[in-house]
Amino acid sequence: QVRLVQSGGGEVQAGGSLRLSCAASGDILSFNVMGWYRQTPGKQRELVATKNTRGGTNYLDSVKGRFTVARNGDENKVYLQMNSLKPEDTAVYYCNAQLRRYLYDPFNDYWGQGTQVTVSS
Repeated sequence: QVRLVQSGGGEVQAGGSLRLSCAASGDILSFNVMGWYRQTPGKQRELVATKNTRGGTNYLDSVKGRFTVARNGDENKVYLQMNSLKPEDTAVYYCNAQLRRYLYDPFNDYWGQGTQVTVSS
């Protein structure tokens, strides 16, 4: 069994900062990509920031220069540092990991429990 447990988040005023953390545990052979998505009511979940095992990153255009995704490969953790937060960043944020549990398995998506981030103006 694989678990992704998130921490961090909460409420902050516009211009403030928050940090999200996510730790993966369980029967994990290897990772492909880890990162963060977010979702607001009535909208599809969207990619915020991801980082692959080769260090390559992918960011949502609206968060470039403000958010930073980081990974600790030794501890199977991923972080999202969010600076200069705006009210439009308000959403439920989900940790994601594309990982393989056993040899010859495909990489599958696993998700954290979600955490609310609220930015007030």
